[in-house]
Amino acid sequence: MRSFLIPHEAARIAVRPQPTFTATAPPASTPTSSPTPQRSPAVTATRSGAPSRRGRLALIIDDCGQWPTIERGYIALPIPLTMAVLPEVRYSARIADEAHAAGKEVMLHLPMQPMADLNPGPGKIMVSMNRETIEAQTARDIDAIPYADGANNHEGSRATSDPRVMAAVMRVFQRRGLFFIDSRTIATTVAQKTARADGVPNAARNVFLDDRNTLRAVEAQLRLAAKIALTRGSAIAIGHPRPATLAAVRALYPELEREGITFVLARSLVSVDGKAPGSHRT
Repeated sequence: MRSFLIPHEAARIAVRPQPTFTATAPPASTPTSSPTPQRSPAVTATRSGAPSRRGRLALIIDDCGQWPTIERGYIALPIPLTMAVLPEVRYSARIADEAHAAGKEVMLHLPMQPMADLNPGPGKIMVSMNRETIEAQTARDIDAIPYADGANNHEGSRATSDPRVMAAVMRVFQRRGLFFIDSRTIATTVAQKTARADGVPNAARNVFLDDRNTLRAVEAQLRLAAKIALTRGSAIAIGHPRPATLAAVRALYPELEREGITFVLARSLVSVDGKAPGSHRT
């Protein structure tokens, strides 16, 4: 089966140009344990033992529908999670059904054209398409994922930078009453600006968890996401169906909850103005 887990563009562009390739699957086995994580010193407790600050953290797992064993590991976690499912891949509908049955949120992971000459997968939105074709393909992608209440972009550095393309995409989301979360694979994205203009509830990713695919690196990024949530009131972190990412989330979520983090579904952090309800800036 062809895989569309491509190192995301924010990381790829920052490092060096990459040769054309499709994707490589993650390691087949999922670790069952991880080293005991170090406790973060960033959060202090009150005399009653309660954390002095609280924040909401939405974890989005991208590229779902391809590796059910690892994806089911996320579904089994006893915390709210959002599974972003690719359209028209082997396990799309099955993983969406299982995630929904377990109380997890399901989103469409909308394939969109990147800057590099890479194939983002079936159901892709390309800048060469006219408005009618973009709208029709976006609608088909939404329909391909049961229970999807919103979407984020898969790849998309070129498409999300194109106001014409994003306007066509957002028209469909506005008509369907769905939200859009900008994965922010490039700084020139206009996804949120377009969503706000069309009245589409929206938000943006704060942290990618697994640019570096090691347990220690993912744990560090998860702590960074928690720190942002505690400082601002909320944060969105994106990870992938990788053993190290699953192991890090599994190991750290109890500690982060003790330190004041409440794990939430992505839909609770979107709004038409793009500001998460209840968040604050410092």
